[in-house]
This record gives sequence, C-alpha cells and structure tokens, in this order.
Amino acid sequence: MNDIDLTGAAADDEKDRNFITALARGLDLLRCFKMGEVALTNQDFAQRTGLPKPTVSRLTHTLCVLEYLILDARTGTYHLGPGVLKLGFGVLAGMDMGDRARDVMRALSRGPNTYITVALGERHQSDVVYVGVERSLENVSLSLSVGARLPVFHSAIGRAILVGMREDDRDAIFADAARDDKDGDTTRRREFATALAEYESVGYCSSWGEWRADVNGIAVPVHSLGGSRVFGLNVGGPSFHVKKKQLVGTYAKLLIDAAQSISARS
Repeated sequence: MNDIDLTGAAADDEKDRNFITALARGLDLLRCFKMGEVALTNQDFAQRTGLPKPTVSRLTHTLCVLEYLILDARTGTYHLGPGVLKLGFGVLAGMDMGDRARDVMRALSRGPNTYITVALGERHQSDVVYVGVERSLENVSLSLSVGARLPVFHSAIGRAILVGMREDDRDAIFADAARDDKDGDTTRRREFATALAEYESVGYCSSWGEWRADVNGIAVPVHSLGGSRVFGLNVGGPSFHVKKKQLVGTYAKLLIDAAQSISARS
C-alpha cells in the first residue's frame, strides 16, 4: 500500500468544485519526506503517492521553481528547500499556544524524574505533530523535537487529542483512516474505546510501550479559547527510567493541572 493514498480523497474532491487537485498533489509530494530523510527521487514520489511519473515530474519542477524543493542534478534527488522552512516557521510562529504553554511545560519537565520529556502536539491527518517540546537533559532521553510526528491512533498524545475532539470531527478522522486501511478500522475503534474509558475514569490517556516498545507516556487534551483547536499534552520517556508507577502516581495530577492551566491561558 502506498504511504499516501489519494484514492478516497480524489473521489471526494470530484464533488468539490473549489478543490484544486494540482495544489493537493504538490502538497502530497512535500509530505512524502519521512523523519530523517533528506533526499527523494521522482520514483520515490511516484511510489509513495501513486501518481504517474510524468505528473510527478511536472510537480517537482514546479516545486523547484518555487524553492519548496531543490534538485541535486548530480544524483537526481530532491531536497526540501527554504520555501518549506519559511512556511514551517511561519506556521509555528502563529501557534501561540506553544508560547503560552512553554513555562508550564518547562516546570513540568523539571519534576522529580529528570528523564521526563514534555511535549505539546496538534493533529495533522493521521499524525500528531509536536509544536512544543521540553526535552530531558539526560543523555538517554527521547530524541524528539518540534516537528516530530507520532501516530494519532497508537500514541498517548494522539488518543488524548481524539478524546478531546467533537464526535463528528472524530468520526471523520476514523472514516478517512478506514479508506486507507479498512481492515484496521475495528482495531482502531476498539483501542479508542479503551482510551476513552480510561480518560473518563482517571483523566488521562496512556501508552505503555504501544507507540514504541521502549517508551511509556500519558497525555491529556488541551483546548484553545472557544474550543476551536484541540492539542495534546504529554509526559513520557524511556521505559527503563520512566516507570508506569511514577507516571500514574506522581505525574498524572501534575499533567492534568498543567493542561488546565494552559487551557485557561489560551
């Protein structure tokens, strides 16, 4: 299965006369880059999007002209260009939630366990993108920073965001995921039901080695003013230093209080 499935989206787009397919395809190419990847070929783009190679070639040429991609003519590979960085920093600059949360997050990260990392994230499609991070100062810690992506369905922070969303918005996300992976729909809904029950019982969502086998974490939703945007706030770290007992017994209340404080400021 391709990394980016355009089939379901294309069917919906045909019903929307205001939807510009060429723009959507160009953005899909930019999303092909995974964490740690610095160069992709036209063939890589074609495989990951399912688009014909001639279409990909026209899109990459356009993105190069606009400086969103840079072509290395020697190797035939494309790198993300300064246009993407400018766009990304512009978006992050507009996310004042991260600025308002910084002091609260820093205080939370300076708690009794020095291996704790604190992060604030917002959903984008089937991922959660970190928009603020207070990393542990220990040598052994989570090497995640602003821009890092986690799966929305299988991470504590993703589950917290889903819990905090309106039901109709959440249903749309599950429907989108089912178009790409119909077989996994039952499992995703079952895991969410478990997460919702946990949140209603103890006030947070957890992930004990489910996102990564070596990571434990808990998270809660954070709402912007008026509830128009839902963020997730999490604490976690390497499972051999950040134990479930301490997260539940010590950090859960600190996290819930921090989320309430941030929401009140938003």
